[in-house]
Amino acid sequence: MRRAGAGFLQLHLPGRSPRPSPADPSAAQFGLAFLVAGAFFMENLDGTIIATPAPVIARQFGVAPTAIGLAMTAYLVAAGALIPVSGWVCDRWGARRTFTAALVVFTATSGFCAASSSLGELVALRVLQGAAGALMVPVGRLVVLRETEKADLARAIAVFTWPALVAPILAPILGGALAAASWRWIFLVNLPLGAVAIVAAHRMVPQVRAPDTKRLDTLGFVVSAFSLALLMFATSLLGSGRILWAPVAACAVAGCVLAALGIRHFLHARDPLIELSALRVRTFRVAHAGGSLYRAAVFAVPFLLPLMFEEEFGWTPVHAGSMVTFVFVGNLAAKPSTGPLLRRFGFRTVITASALMVGVTAAATGLTTASTGPLVLGLLLFAGGAFRSIGFTGYNILAFADIDQGAMTHANTLASTIQQLAQGVSVALGVLALRAATAVSGSSQAMAFRLAFAALGALAIIAAVEAAALPRDAGAHLNARPATT
Repeated sequence: MRRAGAGFLQLHLPGRSPRPSPADPSAAQFGLAFLVAGAFFMENLDGTIIATPAPVIARQFGVAPTAIGLAMTAYLVAAGALIPVSGWVCDRWGARRTFTAALVVFTATSGFCAASSSLGELVALRVLQGAAGALMVPVGRLVVLRETEKADLARAIAVFTWPALVAPILAPILGGALAAASWRWIFLVNLPLGAVAIVAAHRMVPQVRAPDTKRLDTLGFVVSAFSLALLMFATSLLGSGRILWAPVAACAVAGCVLAALGIRHFLHARDPLIELSALRVRTFRVAHAGGSLYRAAVFAVPFLLPLMFEEEFGWTPVHAGSMVTFVFVGNLAAKPSTGPLLRRFGFRTVITASALMVGVTAAATGLTTASTGPLVLGLLLFAGGAFRSIGFTGYNILAFADIDQGAMTHANTLASTIQQLAQGVSVALGVLALRAATAVSGSSQAMAFRLAFAALGALAIIAAVEAAALPRDAGAHLNARPATT
């Protein structure tokens, strides 16, 4: 890869001549990055978009609205269970083939979901859709990570952060808007987007693959798949309207036991499916220890906001959704400043300050009332969105700062697994925080929301404490070249 003029996504095929450079290499390279980010957005959006039109779907299928939660759970469980095998599949079948096939399955199942005539059909198709998403996103990110030089890593990873931040906020709004015409549009909208992505993937994604693919760690795959599936299912049950504590406890205990057995296996296996050595790298470890607490707070706050606006403030869903968009605007507004901030102050200072301010703004949000001025509330949500965007980007870049290129496959698989689990747990934590706060506060719903937002803010502040212990020069070598976001 050339250091000058080639940009940060110059990819080549091992053992083959590189493709001819286009007239504008940087445009093609950014095109690949945005292609992967677009796939990431579709995968994240489809995980939760079904929640808004759930009552409409339930009436058409003749089932209770809570039963539609199975379609969400099926998707999240399948995605979480299959992520660990994504790195091996990419090495075995090649990046272009795997990524394109995943896009084809994801798009096709979206069309079939729209044509579903029963809840059973929809759930089965959502399993296939989640499985495709499990291969689509990690493989796409791996293509960029494995071929990107350290000096360009910040710019590359910055592109991938916006889908995870934007999708949970836009899902309720888009779900409601599309469902106004027909709930089937929440799936049909993926067809033209998927078709464009498939053509682009075939042209832009290189067929990179490992020269010597090891045998699949079958035992590791089975143990990790079942443990993650059980844990994701337990968190999905916690996020439901009525918590069935016996199934939750059984799934959580079984998932934790299998996870412990899986970790023991991965530590001693010759060629483990999930290589844990990346956790010895301090920057990677911090990005996924305190970083997981940070992600839990970041994803849970947008879940609690509409509940507070509608149940406590008495707002309409449209009013609540329009106010939540201030978080989204803050996310976008902070993007151009992330790179300069990281270069000027370093990863330790920026991540610590961002996590601290996410905690403060979350707690302050819980103190608002229906009489709070819209300008004050909008600015508070905007600030919270800006800080969550800056910190989220910083964590994602720092995670791979000190990972060798040869270890990117295993590090990416481990990172994707941890992040999927953290995102799944976030909504459950929001529900548990609100239920616990309700039990403590008694009949005061306002106090319950205040305590719940304060609890989520505390998670981010704990992450800030851990980030503050990083070395001052953590990730400094990534700032050798401009890393605009």
